[in-house]
Amino acid sequence: MMDGSALASSCAEELRSRALEGGGFTMFPGGTYRPDATAWAVLSLAATRSGARDHDVIGSGRSRLAAGQLEDGRVSISPSDPDSFWPTPLVILAWHGSEKHAVARSHAIDFLLNTSGKHWAKEKDSPLAHDTSIPGWSWTKDTHSWVEPTSLSILALRISGFGEHDRVREGIRLLMDRQLPAGGWNIGSTLVYGKEAYPQSDCTGIALSALAGYIPQREVEKSVRYLRSQVKRLRTPLSLGWGILGLGAWGQRPDQATAWIQESMSRHKKYGVYDTTLVSLLLLALERKKGFGNLFG
Repeated sequence: MMDGSALASSCAEELRSRALEGGGFTMFPGGTYRPDATAWAVLSLAATRSGARDHDVIGSGRSRLAAGQLEDGRVSISPSDPDSFWPTPLVILAWHGSEKHAVARSHAIDFLLNTSGKHWAKEKDSPLAHDTSIPGWSWTKDTHSWVEPTSLSILALRISGFGEHDRVREGIRLLMDRQLPAGGWNIGSTLVYGKEAYPQSDCTGIALSALAGYIPQREVEKSVRYLRSQVKRLRTPLSLGWGILGLGAWGQRPDQATAWIQESMSRHKKYGVYDTTLVSLLLLALERKKGFGNLFG
């Protein structure tokens, strides 16, 4: 079995192979530029031991992201789809610590602070149990707030010094409202027509990552227990990566995490190459023992 350092080097080398000559990263080898893939690759390389070696590719990736930023500060998934602005919090994280991109980062932060998912007064006879009036963040313009974009926005704003902002507090309230009664989170539904929805490990991990340091553990203990029970059997990279990061944020990183990540990485030979998001996520889960709460520490 590889040790953690060798495994991290292997993940980083896989990411380097997807760097474009003009800056940025592809989602798959031989592909074209993607802002989300670039943000994830830059973020993971900058936040791990690869940072010093990959200074140039990190810098050129950040500049490619800045070149695609719109006037109001958002970074969208493509020029043809400006309303799909969900990469913005990832890009804020990718620009963290770069003086060269401080202005672009500030504009992106302003966009997040002035943007929310669609919300409305909770209707008495609604089939949805969650509070629809709480503003969080959405994937795209004029859609409801969900767990993943809200969690990523909280993480991005917190690391940027806006952790006590009213918008972050609203996002935390939304996440707690969307926590399932039995523990865990999914995309953001709780009860529909009185029936409790099922939790998902990746959504639980990302929500716990965002809430760490804000909420007493007793208020999320059911969710932590759920994730601990699930992560033992998870080998798909999305669920495993967020599962380890979520538990690490609460000081409960599993001792077997490195072995599980190696097993997950070995499976791409059988099931197909992992995309850049997944490789980046596993690299972060491997090296950031306390999850996103200690991302650049």
